[in-house]
Amino acid sequence: MKEILKSLLYFIWAGLFEIGGGYFVWQWLKEGKPLWWGIAGGIGLALYGIVATLQAANFGRVYGFLAAFGDQHGNSF
Repeated sequence: MKEILKSLLYFIWAGLFEIGGGYFVWQWLKEGKPLWWGIAGGIGLALYGIVATLQAANFGRVYGFLAAFGDQHGNSF
């Protein structure tokens, strides 16, 4: 049970860093936010890469499944 909870928390953190980092970079490049928004976004995306490697479960398979699921239903995760 402990491993499942750990994997779930890593997955949630990875998602938050990925979405948040991308949002900050987008705001910097497209909406004219200050440079520190871009830097913060870059840090968030780097943390996403780090957190994904901490995952004990097969993160790539789970992430690939979610991407395929989103594509089939017209969603972009």
